[in-house]
Amino acid sequence: MHPDTRSQPFAPLFDDVIVLTGPTASGKTELALRVAETLAARTNGRQEIEILSLDAIAVYRGMDIGSAKPTSDQLDRAPHHLIDLVDPWDEFSVAEYLHSAHACVQDILERSKRPMFVGGTPMYLKGVLRGFDAGPPADEAFRNAVEEDLRQHGIGALRERLQQVDPLSAAKIDPGDSRRMIRALEFARATGTPISHRQLQFDTARSSHEGLVFALRVPRPVLHQRIEKRVEEMFAEGLVAEVQGLLALEQPLSKTSRQAVGYREIIEAIAAGDAPETAAEQVVFHTRRLARRQETWLRSFSEIRGLGSFESDSAPDIDQCVDSMVETILSFDRGN
Repeated sequence: MHPDTRSQPFAPLFDDVIVLTGPTASGKTELALRVAETLAARTNGRQEIEILSLDAIAVYRGMDIGSAKPTSDQLDRAPHHLIDLVDPWDEFSVAEYLHSAHACVQDILERSKRPMFVGGTPMYLKGVLRGFDAGPPADEAFRNAVEEDLRQHGIGALRERLQQVDPLSAAKIDPGDSRRMIRALEFARATGTPISHRQLQFDTARSSHEGLVFALRVPRPVLHQRIEKRVEEMFAEGLVAEVQGLLALEQPLSKTSRQAVGYREIIEAIAAGDAPETAAEQVVFHTRRLARRQETWLRSFSEIRGLGSFESDSAPDIDQCVDSMVETILSFDRGN
C-alpha cells in the first residue's frame, strides 16, 4: 500500500497515546467507549477521545462479523479509525498499519483530541509502544521457495535453517510460527544482518507509570465463557454467509485474511464438503488458543497497567475499570 514507507523505521507512539488492550472477547470495545464518554463528561468536553483499531483483521473490508468490528451504534458513540482500510485479497503488513496509525495520531493530535488504540494484535501493539523497523520489502520468490521447502521438509527443518542464520530469532520465535521464521530468513538474506540484531533498539521497554497503557485481565474460565458466547452470536448473526460472500469475490482472499480465526475454520469445512456450521467448535477452540497467546504476550510488556486479574474468580467490574482508567488519565495529565 505504501511502498515508499516499507523500509523506514517507525518511532514509538507511547508518549502520545492511550492504549487499551487485552485478549479477544475481554470486553475492550465497550470499556473504551465508556471511558471516552466519561472522560468527555468529566472534562466538560475538553478531552474527546478518538479510537484507533489495534486489530489485524478489522483492517479488511467485508470481514465484519468474524473480526467483531464495532456496530453502527458503537461507531456513533466515538470516532473510529484504522478499520476497513484494504480489500480482503490484499496483504497488509505491520509497516503499512503503522504508516496509517502514525498519520491518524498526528491528525487527531492536531485537532486537539486524544488518540486511544483499542485491540489485541500483539505485533501492532509492540509497534505502537516501542517502534518498529520495517526492514526490506517482501521477496515473494524467496518466500515461495522457502514455503516449498517447508512443505517438503517440515517446520523443524525451517527452524534449524533459521538457527544457523539468526539463532537469537530462532530462540525467540514460537516453534510453530513459520511466517515469522520465513520473514527472519528473508530479512537476513536481504540485509546481511540478522533481524534480531537490527531491531534491538525497538525492544527498549518503558515503565507502566510513564504512560497510559491499560490491559483488561479476565480470569480464564470467564474468558472461555465469553468466547463461547461470542462465537455463538457470530454464527447467529451470519458469519457463514459472510465467509461465503468473501469466497465468491472476484479475487482470492489473501493469506492473512483466509487464515484469520473464525474464517479459516469455515473455509476448511466448506472445502471438505462439510456443513459450515459444524466449524463452530473449532472456532471456539482456536479463539481460546489465540487468547492464551495474547495473554502471554501481554505479560511481557512492562508498559502495561493491569485492569482486573487473571487469578480472580470473576470478571473485572466495568464501572470500576472505567473509573480507574479515567482517574489515571486525569492524574497523569496533571503530573505532566
